[in-house]
Amino acid sequence: MKVALIGLGSVGRGAAEMIAKKDLGLTITGIADSKSGLINNAGIDIVSVLATKKKTGSCGTPGVTAADVVAKAEYDALIEVTPTNALSGEPATGYIRAALNRKKHVVTSNKGPVALYYKELKELARKNGVEFRYEATVAGAIPIMHVLEHGLAGNEILAIYGVLNGTCNFILTRMAHEGLTYEQALLEARELGYAEADPTYDVQGIDAAIKLVILANTIWGNGVKLDAVDRTGIDLLTADALQLADEQGCTIRLIAEAIPRKNLLRVSPRILEKNHPLVTQGTLNALTLETDMAKEITLIGRGAGSVETASAIIGDLLFIRDCHVQRP
Repeated sequence: MKVALIGLGSVGRGAAEMIAKKDLGLTITGIADSKSGLINNAGIDIVSVLATKKKTGSCGTPGVTAADVVAKAEYDALIEVTPTNALSGEPATGYIRAALNRKKHVVTSNKGPVALYYKELKELARKNGVEFRYEATVAGAIPIMHVLEHGLAGNEILAIYGVLNGTCNFILTRMAHEGLTYEQALLEARELGYAEADPTYDVQGIDAAIKLVILANTIWGNGVKLDAVDRTGIDLLTADALQLADEQGCTIRLIAEAIPRKNLLRVSPRILEKNHPLVTQGTLNALTLETDMAKEITLIGRGAGSVETASAIIGDLLFIRDCHVQRP
């Protein structure tokens, strides 16, 4: 199967490295970063391209853009992992629309397009007879979308609860275990690369809320938007609050929850018993699905990382390969 890849940041490099390393039957015919691009419909030597990228900062020919790759390369599926504003969905949404209109499958890790334009993009894919898949947008390596679509097919999903932001989980873990203040734990998270210089997006619960919107739309198709989520972050939590919870055999985690029967979409710090399945450590993510037949299912795994996110992207690609491109 031929694929094109736009975006060569951490996620894009991870996907490219794994495609080059593993014998997956995938050939990259177009690739682009923010400065350059390369199109070769016979197949690109990804190892060479990655070496060039590391040495020069560019992957190909200056002036060849991501838009050129989307419009001109020959491919079955587009891997869209460009730097994108999660609150506007651009430029990823434009690339996704263009590929779908070319009747090409699309796999993305960008949350904004899915949270903002889920119904439109799914309908555009359906109209053009292709797949629009986005496993990598929620919970990193945890295959939540595949579980919902296949593993729990036939189940009614009654509610979902999750730890969806590794930065917040790391900060709360350090505050609880070491008695650090929020400011001290945040500084440590920055030093380790878990938090951005401006951590607002994470610590105020925006990232978790966007992921909750994606899950809600995927499960119930209710067209909810970010402003429907009741959101409280962790930036006002004190070490005393964690200590008080600890004295009761509990701790605090930032929990995203969706319960349709209660008309509830919420992200907020919650007090949980220490043995609760959602009390994960460090940057781990966790999700509990409440269903009618399977009852409660909890998934725990790495919520971020180059290779971890590549796992989700490749899972979507191989689904497309097996079900739509190379049918028996």
